[in-house]
Amino acid sequence: MDDTQRYITYVRERITDLRTQKDVSEHRMSLELGKSGSYIRGITSGAALPSLRELFNIMAYLEVSPSEFFDGLDDPDSLRTALRGRLMELNDEDLQKVSSFLDWIRK
Repeated sequence: MDDTQRYITYVRERITDLRTQKDVSEHRMSLELGKSGSYIRGITSGAALPSLRELFNIMAYLEVSPSEFFDGLDDPDSLRTALRGRLMELNDEDLQKVSSFLDWIRK
């Protein structure tokens, strides 16, 4: 699967996962977004893709930021993904220490 198809598949699956977590039907979500009742079903079935503006509306509806929406797109076994997860657990003081250390490494 090429990268473009992987991204498209990810968007469709992510919308389904987040919608399910929110415990809302595709029909209800579509209507609450101001669309026809089959709008979300069209996206998740592969018949259509949302425009960028509509994707942001979907994210807002699902109450996630763009970074949260795309968080799982990277390989979960990669070192970057593992480090990102560990950084998210740090408080501001510890993040400042990591930032200082990174500055020192780059010199």
